Amino acid sequence: MEVPLATGPRQAGGELGTTRSTSSGRAARASAIPWARFSAWLECVCVVTFDLELGQALELVYPSDFQLTDKEKSSICYLSFPDSHSGCLGDTQFSFRMRQCGGQRSLWHGDDKPYNNKAPLALQREPAHYLGYVYFRQVKDSSVKRGYFQKSLVLVSRLPFVRLFQSLLSLIAPEYFEKLAPCLEAVCNEIDQWPAPVPGQTLNLPVMGVVIQVHIPSRVDKLESNPPKQCDQENLLPAPVVLTSVHELDLFRCFRPVLTHVQTLWELMLLGEPLVVLAPSPDVSSELVLALTSCLQPLKFCCDFRPYFTIHDSEFKELTTRTQAPPNVVLGVTNPFFIKTLQHWPHVLRIGEPKMSGDLPKQVKLKKPSRLKTLDTKPGLYTSYTAHLHRDKALLKRLLKGVQKKRPWDAQSALLRRHLLELTQSFIIPLEHYMASLMPLQKSITPWKSPPQICPFRQDDFLRSLEHSGPQLTCILKGDWLGLYRRFFKSPHFDGWYRQRHKEMAQKLEALHLEAICEANIEAWMKDKSEVEVVDLALKLREKLVRAQSHQVPVKEVTLQRAQLYIDTVIGSLPKDLQAVLCPP
Repeated sequence: MEVPLATGPRQAGGELGTTRSTSSGRAARASAIPWARFSAWLECVCVVTFDLELGQALELVYPSDFQLTDKEKSSICYLSFPDSHSGCLGDTQFSFRMRQCGGQRSLWHGDDKPYNNKAPLALQREPAHYLGYVYFRQVKDSSVKRGYFQKSLVLVSRLPFVRLFQSLLSLIAPEYFEKLAPCLEAVCNEIDQWPAPVPGQTLNLPVMGVVIQVHIPSRVDKLESNPPKQCDQENLLPAPVVLTSVHELDLFRCFRPVLTHVQTLWELMLLGEPLVVLAPSPDVSSELVLALTSCLQPLKFCCDFRPYFTIHDSEFKELTTRTQAPPNVVLGVTNPFFIKTLQHWPHVLRIGEPKMSGDLPKQVKLKKPSRLKTLDTKPGLYTSYTAHLHRDKALLKRLLKGVQKKRPWDAQSALLRRHLLELTQSFIIPLEHYMASLMPLQKSITPWKSPPQICPFRQDDFLRSLEHSGPQLTCILKGDWLGLYRRFFKSPHFDGWYRQRHKEMAQKLEALHLEAICEANIEAWMKDKSEVEVVDLALKLREKLVRAQSHQVPVKEVTLQRAQLYIDTVIGSLPKDLQAVLCPP
């Protein structure tokens, strides 16, 4: 597929299109990468159009030299247009997620660590997937052979900031469809002036005469979302458009047709079960998939998910094969063909056409998978899964009352989000308490011995602990909590959670060990030690210091300074020839 590129090279401060040298080292590039600020937010911007001979075709890529593989180009083309069954007229916004085919292009992106270390787990940069945010327009146009103008503007990023990028698209896409390339070039240059997304900061992002104000979430933020505070550092003209969140969806709107099954769906997500969401259009499909994958917060969703997936996807055969069990993935689709293709999947959620009235739409029914037979299958949740927990009828009553009283949707969403957050926290807190008990006591950490090991996680011991410290202490819901934990242990989410917590605890142990060394009397220790032992200590201390300085170990600045002083003292006690080896000029 031929891709026309933007014209004209971009100089250090000028227009689009600089060719990046892949041979130069990262250090040389770091000083003045032409698209460094742009790439902190976006990988590239794509324009996909409909060509009578080629079908969907990539018309433009900005920056023009951003390297996409042929497979990635093909995926972007197919994922940026609604399926022909959707019949989307007018403007439609949706999102997709696709696998990177060319490996991580480290020379193109900067180091992800500073951002990821401070960002909530669920909002870290995607290491191996691209996220596409699409604004598709299909309108009648007699000047076009086919009779329709069909074009998509796509923002490709590795940041899951769905709310921010959809808001950005709603500003720039209508203008772009009117004025085309020059408008897009100006917007990309504006984004290239934005400050980088730093967790915990509130930023002002100017674009097309508007200032978007956003707060970038941090791990230390309270989980209850608050709108960003007004920045008074500068007099902003015009007044900023304040986004209350960069990533949160309108949960109530997404879950309206399935409110009676929210808890069952939460359990399916918690257990990493394969689920197909068949929706009438890509916007409904992608929003529901993203809502489902976000309902485990603050737990990170560790399975694969595709907000919008088509039969043309390069992974179609891999994900729909019948020769093995369905993979742990949530698929959002719109083509009824998938009902036939994925009949063997254990859970299929069929959503009907959205109702525009303010009333609550008819709730989808729970049905057996055997009823999933024809392409015109009625809306419903087709599963043989039986929920472990009883449904929270009080929550449903509150939400229904809110509909009757015309309570604002953002308030309804806040109710739903709080319920799901409390449910997840009630489930996770006993696991956190048990995990904390596996940490060695601080008094067992001595300076001149290797730090003690973290005790192994024993599932039976944990299950026994639930009697006096289980979720019943914080959650009123009754049900088979033990059965839910047993299934959770077999899921990718337990594995992901355990690995993350074990890594954090190992880092904490290492930090405590380094602090213990820095508080010890090193001269007294060295008195009766051989040169080999002293050199070994110097090398180990230096290794610990390097790890701590690269933020892999959480230690105070004063500890780092003292560790450096100790290294100097240890090396200074050695003969000159050894000093020269350990500290070359």
